[in-house]
Amino acid sequence: MKVLIFGANGQIGQHLIDEMKSEGLHEPVAFVRKQEQLENFKNKGIQARLGDLEASIDEIANEMTEIDAIIFTAGSGGATGDDKTLLIDLDGAVKVMEAAKKTDIERFLIVSAFGAESRERWSEELKPYYVAKHFADEWLKNMDLNYTIVRPGMLTNDSSIGKVLIKENIKENDPMTIPRVDVAKVLLASIENENTYRKSFDLLTGKDSIKNALEKISSIN
Repeated sequence: MKVLIFGANGQIGQHLIDEMKSEGLHEPVAFVRKQEQLENFKNKGIQARLGDLEASIDEIANEMTEIDAIIFTAGSGGATGDDKTLLIDLDGAVKVMEAAKKTDIERFLIVSAFGAESRERWSEELKPYYVAKHFADEWLKNMDLNYTIVRPGMLTNDSSIGKVLIKENIKENDPMTIPRVDVAKVLLASIENENTYRKSFDLLTGKDSIKNALEKISSIN
């Protein structure tokens, strides 16, 4: 599959491209908003397309030719305000979904946030971020797309552990984490795994291999 990665220049996106290149079964295509980013990927032998999540649906769709699947890992980042959270994490995500529908791309994976599915789990200081993630996820569930929604816990830059816990929702109170590289590994392993089709789940470091954890996912919503 040729996979268009939104947020390719972010940390999860870069791990995902590295993992995909190493695996060799899928071809990554980076969606970036700056010419210098596009050149950097091309210099590494990675296809890249230039676009902006604040552009129109048609403009985004124009960059989706010859694409088989989409992975949305983009986010406005912690240094921006609530306005950019709405424009990127919510409206940007929805526009990509609409563009995928417009271009007949069915497979769509998105990185959400741990606890985003339930208002009772939202932290007060990050509420606008959770609102954006929640409604982007709900929009995706109501579209005729073959989705997978991954809600990782607190992200770290640790090396891969390769052991995960996947559940519909996890309600322990203690802080729980997962390396960004392991989120990327789960996304890659999910692309053609039918157990993940039309599923949404929390993702943390756990005790199962990624392969075994995904095999257990069929009972989730």
